[in-house]
Amino acid sequence: MKIRGIKITGRWEDWVAVAAGVAAAISFAWHGMVGAPMLALYLTGLLTVLAAVLSITRPGLIASEAVMIVLGAFMFLSPWLVGFADVAAGAWTAWILGVVIAAVGAVDLPMANRAHRRGRPSHLARGAGAHGTART
Repeated sequence: MKIRGIKITGRWEDWVAVAAGVAAAISFAWHGMVGAPMLALYLTGLLTVLAAVLSITRPGLIASEAVMIVLGAFMFLSPWLVGFADVAAGAWTAWILGVVIAAVGAVDLPMANRAHRRGRPSHLARGAGAHGTART
């Protein structure tokens, strides 16, 4: 995809994860929770954005997809774990975004695995030694 001459890379699933992470991080604006519940959603959202950006910039990094699955599961369970299941707007936000984030991670996992198998880590590039320096 190109926007005004800038090529945007990454799988669409990763961009959905970025959007879901941002939505979780700013969700206090519509559910009005403060304290531990807000902090749980905020931090989980930021970590999701970080994992998604890692997936975009390093498509063969399998760990970022696994982290997204764990973050999605935590977000889904957070209304019960953190104690805001009685706040409907916050709980539904966590449940919906948690499912989306976990599903995106699960869908992306096989694609990241294929990209990982196709590519070689940069330190094993042609002619590079153990420390990334070219052999002579």
